[in-house]
Amino acid sequence: MSSSRSIVDQYPLSYVPYEDFYRKLHANPELSWREYETAKAVVQKLREISSNLDIKEGIAGTGVIAVLRNGPGKTVMLRADMDALPLKEQTGLPYASHKEMEDVHGNTQPVMHACGHDMHVTSLLAAAAILFSSRERWGGTLVFLFQPAEEGTSGAQGMVADGLYEKHGCPIPDIVLGQHVSFRRTTHVFTKPGLLMAGVERMTIKIFGKGGHGSMPHMAVDPVVMAAHIVVRLQTIISREVEPGELGVITVGSIHAGTAPNVIPAHAELHLSIRFTSTEQRNIIVEGIQRVVKAECLASKSPQEPIFDISESTNPMVNDILATEAVSNSFKAHFGADHFPMAKVVPAAEDFSYLATSIGKPYCFWFLGGHDGEDYDRRKKEGTLDSVPSIHSPFFAPVVQPTLTTGAEALVTAALTFLSNDKSNK
Repeated sequence: MSSSRSIVDQYPLSYVPYEDFYRKLHANPELSWREYETAKAVVQKLREISSNLDIKEGIAGTGVIAVLRNGPGKTVMLRADMDALPLKEQTGLPYASHKEMEDVHGNTQPVMHACGHDMHVTSLLAAAAILFSSRERWGGTLVFLFQPAEEGTSGAQGMVADGLYEKHGCPIPDIVLGQHVSFRRTTHVFTKPGLLMAGVERMTIKIFGKGGHGSMPHMAVDPVVMAAHIVVRLQTIISREVEPGELGVITVGSIHAGTAPNVIPAHAELHLSIRFTSTEQRNIIVEGIQRVVKAECLASKSPQEPIFDISESTNPMVNDILATEAVSNSFKAHFGADHFPMAKVVPAAEDFSYLATSIGKPYCFWFLGGHDGEDYDRRKKEGTLDSVPSIHSPFFAPVVQPTLTTGAEALVTAALTFLSNDKSNK
């Protein structure tokens, strides 16, 4: 591989246009499957980098790929996700989002880049510019992929199902690489071979009662009380059925029931997020949920069996060990003391891996910090790191620099780990 440090130094990038691009992207977020303007902005920026990039648009609606063929060598895919969250931003930044838009269900929502996808997109564009300008130093094929709908854990699968590797002619990668900004200290990068992130399933449960007047509960079956018992009892699955030391999470993110304070409704809906790290663990949790819900419904004299619907599912992310060790060694050489090995599995989930597993290829995913360095160090000294805004918080926003530079250089470094030094020798 070519030295990423020598390439970054020899082909310096002016980050000012990319910083401006990031701020515009942050101020104009778009929800999953609605990333039309974001995709247009990405394509325009790619064309500014080079007219020689082979760009394909509209994959699964808004997905974009740009292919850079640069002689013999391996094919490396670099991925960034584009969608934002239905959240009202409260960062107070001069470039904060004040946007509202309709989601895919037609509901108007506030929108915010609370998960850093705007940083992912901009870092990948900056990395593409560096790799294009330094193409005399490496050989192979690069695929820059911009994915919709990661937040629904369905965008990667959607692109593959839409014929990413067939109809749209995306070269089959030898390795798929990606990253995620976090609330850790900016300039820091983190890698972990093997199990990295949890799998996730989203479940909707509909339970049934018997409607009635709020003053006469004895003549009704109250699904709100039923739901309350279910929420509390579900946590015993994690504390008493999942093996201690194993990662398992059941979160009831929302409950919907009733329309008036003096009316006992006829049904209630619970929306769950389930996290697991193995198929066996997933089966224990899902079976436990179904058993608990059915038992509570029986105990409450529910007139009808509950209905379970699993709408989305993503497997745990397991980094290829050899590929991740290679990337880690490259990061150590490039970032020095700012590279850290991770010990714990991250309970959040990602659909990134499907781009690789669907074609039987290895992948490597890593994290980079985005929180202001001085503020992070102060909070660490004070013991108040738990107050740092996390992803999916209305207060989350990575500091633009040096996070952007770190993200771009991480992608460049990881890509060069697998690309050829000499285009003529492969």
